[in-house]
Amino acid sequence: MRSLTTTTYRFHSLHEEDTDRLGRLLAAYLRPGTVVTLDGDLGAGKTRFSQGFAKAMGISEHVNSPTFTIIKEYEGAELPFYHMDMYRISQEEADELGLEDYFYGAGVTLIEWSSLIEDLLPPDRLRITITQEGDLTRVFHLTPYGSPYEDWCARMKENGHLQ
Repeated sequence: MRSLTTTTYRFHSLHEEDTDRLGRLLAAYLRPGTVVTLDGDLGAGKTRFSQGFAKAMGISEHVNSPTFTIIKEYEGAELPFYHMDMYRISQEEADELGLEDYFYGAGVTLIEWSSLIEDLLPPDRLRITITQEGDLTRVFHLTPYGSPYEDWCARMKENGHLQ
């Protein structure tokens, strides 16, 4: 297994509009096989981020957390969007879902509660962890694994979007 980067970038969100802006910024870089993992405490804003991200992909349907369905598929303007929630299943159950077909397929995969299936995740991905600071402020910690994601984050930092 290759070594993973330790560079972590930050994005501060004071309002839901800021969270939507991060989704739009990331959507500009999406390509087939993109994997974004999303972790944070209950109520941190994972689903809110997922909604803004999906909207930036051109998805007009209402996007909610797939907690009980595990995987929801949406047709985006340019790429399919696979929204997953691993909160209620074990790593063994997740292993039986054929996740590789999504990870290495033609769409974009976003996984909420991804830390619960860490051993099944592809080596190249963008990890986002959300922390709460006060009632409204959220800090998105973006850790890129693999050169495409490292390039995205570096460009976003150069443009003043990430710290």
